Amino acid sequence: MRNERIGDYLVSQGLITEEQLQKVLATQKESNGAKKFGDVVVELGFMTEINFTKALAGKLRVQYVDLDNTDINTDAVQKVPEALARKHTVIAIAITGKRLTVATNDPVNFIVLEDIKVSTGMDTVPVLATTSAINKAIGKCYSMQNVDSVLEGVTAMASDLGGPMDEEANDRVESAPIVKLATTIVENSFRADATDIHIEPFDKYTRIRIRVNGDLVELMNISSAVHSALTTRFKLISGMNIAEKRIPQDGRFTQVVDGTTLDVRVSSLPMVHGEKIVIRILSTGQIALRKITDLGMSDYNYQLFESMLRVPHGVILVTGPTGSGKTTTLYAALGEIAKPNVNVVTVEDPVEKAIDGINQCQVNQKAGMTFAAALRSILRQDPDIVMIGEMRDTETADIGIRAAITGHLVLSTLHTNDAASTVVRLVDMGVAPYMVATSLIGVIAQRLVKVLCPNCKRARMSTDEENELMGIPSSIQIYEPVGCPNCNNTGYRGRTAIHEIIHCTAKVSAIIAAGGGKEEIEAAAKANGTKLLRDNASELVQAGETSIDELVRSTFSV
Repeated sequence: MRNERIGDYLVSQGLITEEQLQKVLATQKESNGAKKFGDVVVELGFMTEINFTKALAGKLRVQYVDLDNTDINTDAVQKVPEALARKHTVIAIAITGKRLTVATNDPVNFIVLEDIKVSTGMDTVPVLATTSAINKAIGKCYSMQNVDSVLEGVTAMASDLGGPMDEEANDRVESAPIVKLATTIVENSFRADATDIHIEPFDKYTRIRIRVNGDLVELMNISSAVHSALTTRFKLISGMNIAEKRIPQDGRFTQVVDGTTLDVRVSSLPMVHGEKIVIRILSTGQIALRKITDLGMSDYNYQLFESMLRVPHGVILVTGPTGSGKTTTLYAALGEIAKPNVNVVTVEDPVEKAIDGINQCQVNQKAGMTFAAALRSILRQDPDIVMIGEMRDTETADIGIRAAITGHLVLSTLHTNDAASTVVRLVDMGVAPYMVATSLIGVIAQRLVKVLCPNCKRARMSTDEENELMGIPSSIQIYEPVGCPNCNNTGYRGRTAIHEIIHCTAKVSAIIAAGGGKEEIEAAAKANGTKLLRDNASELVQAGETSIDELVRSTFSV
């Protein structure tokens, strides 16, 4: 039993099939032993990294630890030097007397455990964790110790230069403290699951804030003396002109954090006290594409969405404000319908995630490569499925609708508040109502709402006003945010999406063709079974997943 190969064990436990096992072994053989069995299983999508690690823990009879939800002892972390932790992908998480509990992805590698024993002078007890969780924990636990030393170096550098940085100081930008500070800011922001970083110059100081779960949170304040050097550093690595400080600029760079390559977009804008830099963090294709089952849709909405994706030609629109997860939904839909026997072409501005097997085309306004120009060429490329990043103008919308009528499946996004007003917007943009009616398969409106932290949410009874908002007759138990160390005292952990899906049935199409307004379309859709955004958010509040504040923030209308 002890010597049973992990592949055979997974088959005997019914976790993978014999056919999948042979596929994994063949792929592993092709890599000439460069890849571990577990890495290949996860890469091929037969198991998630967590499920494989749990199965391995069962086979080796070693305890599995979920590092994301474990309190890591900082004294224990400091026992193992950072270099050693990174070299062997291990992190010490607890001390019990003379024993040190160490999370590793390879608990049978006794050389590593012996290495740590010699370094710390303590007996090591191995527990099993996923590689990505260990890398993330190493980054998080050691980086907090580094931030203070980096800031000290930067402050010392500023005082050496004697006050604010002048032009000659740019030559010293490559000096280690600034480089370290720029790297640390991006690393810590990524580890905090931030989507954007704002570096804002003021008279006496520079404020650095990060956007987590849609809200801006302060990361640190630094001396305004170093602002110029920090902005120059970001402009340098993102390919901007560092001598030009009077006009806005855009750039991009990549940075590897905890084994994940980040695609980082940088935008600079001149302000009164210097340039404001905003950095958008996008994880590249290394992070697996979401499946449509992972979008947080209710079962009812999921079935509607799936049936829409089966229609061979027409237009499917995803709508919502900026940052509501529209692109994620589109990519998930593409992942679902992009089979080897179809040609999928996308036009995006910019291409946010490179997807294997899909032809992606980047818009370039300066070169005259607009959405409309790219679309015209794409339709000569024999596509089956076309994805348009955004229908910004009449021309793009018109070509998109015509493509759908001529037998293509077109996916796109629009910036509107709800599903019904999307149809009205298309007609307002100049597309003939009869063309919208014949080509539209359906519209998905979505928003992101924050999920309550499970560790600290507090129960209470809803008030009459809240019952009215949720559309229920009597008071029920709902939850409100509190705040604890697990959620950085925000009361929320992560976000989920709420959806409103209008399926264009014959009745809805007839109203569109007759030039019906938003209210008529919405009434027909509701009679047809559409659940509005408010209904979806209300269900989440009643299930204790989100708060009444989030319901109001995401769906309130006058």
